[in-house]
Parts: sequence; C-alpha cells; structure tokens
Amino acid sequence: MTEDGAGSPERAEKRSPLRRCLATGETLPKERLIRFVVGPDGSVVPDVEGKLPGRGLWVAADRSALDRAVRKGLFSRAARMTVRPPEDLADRVDALLTARCLALLGLARGAGQAVAGYEKVRAWLKQGQAAVLVAASDGAEDGRAKLRALAPALPVVALFPANRLGTCFGRDHAVHAAVAPGGLARAFLGEAARLQGLRAGPEGAA
Repeated sequence: MTEDGAGSPERAEKRSPLRRCLATGETLPKERLIRFVVGPDGSVVPDVEGKLPGRGLWVAADRSALDRAVRKGLFSRAARMTVRPPEDLADRVDALLTARCLALLGLARGAGQAVAGYEKVRAWLKQGQAAVLVAASDGAEDGRAKLRALAPALPVVALFPANRLGTCFGRDHAVHAAVAPGGLARAFLGEAARLQGLRAGPEGAA
C-alpha cells in the first residue's frame, strides 16, 4: 500500500497527538498506534476506535511490538497491575482492523463514494474521481497494473481478498474498487495503514 496524495495519513499525522509505545519506547502519532484498555476482569481489550473508557495503553501498529508486549508482560508494567493479554492478541487486532476497514468501505459505497468493478473503477480514475484505489489481495496483477497506470500517484490498498471486498458491495466478490475523496477515504486510508503496519512488521516485509 502506498500513502501518496492529499488525503494521506502522513499529513494527518502532523496534526495528531503523540503517544508512547509501551513496547518500543517510541513516541508516535496516535494514527500509528493501537490503543488498549484494561477490562473489569483484568483482560487487555483492543480499542481500535479509541472510544472505550479507561486509561489507554498504546502499542505501535506492528506485530512484533505487540507480540513483545504480550510476551514480556509489558501491559502489566504499564498498567501498574497484573493484567492478562491473550496470546492471540495480534490476531484479534488484525480482525478488528479488517472489519473496520471493510465497514468504512461499505459506508462509502452506501454514500455513493465508492464503486467496484474494473470498468467503473477505470472510469473514475480517468475522470479524476478517485482518491484511493483498492485491489483484491488475490486478484490478477495485470488488471491491477493497468488501473494503477491511470493514476500512479494514488494510494493503493491491497489487503483484502476478493470475497471480503465483495461483501462491501453486495456481491460475491470484487477485485477492483475505488473510493472518492472525502472523510471516508481518509478514515479508510488511516485504518488500512495501521493494518498494513500490523501485518508487515518492522522490516516492511509481509
């Protein structure tokens, strides 16, 4: 996924509050971290929307950082109490971010701000109506390359298989989609960037 364009997460990060990752010690914009809270039962609860009550415990959107926080008991240290993060916490966060990304795509489609299908996406790209290009992770590379060539500066998100993309557009599968400029596109890009970070790891290798 690339992050170019006026709606890119990097521009939003310049205005974002900073938080310290409890695993790496880095101070990062909130958009590059995952917030967690401690539940009433002492469990560690992911708060990908940042709305749950309680003191936030922040970890970089990076699987190795999250795994390290679980393995070394860093959540307990940061919370100053014994807490119980599940061993599959990274997988749970991945599932939550995936669901959030797809929900945002569905909202964009319902608002007339997203289309799917090669010809519709191609028309949007040629007319300059798209802010984000979405490609199925299991789609053919040649079709993706042809669309990418029409708008090489656009960010591309290729994190979801065709059957998951299809659910956002009321069909069995979707290989190509596009999102129009606006708040939903910016929100989708931000969540996709966190999900990409969680999947890629510190070296950027998927």
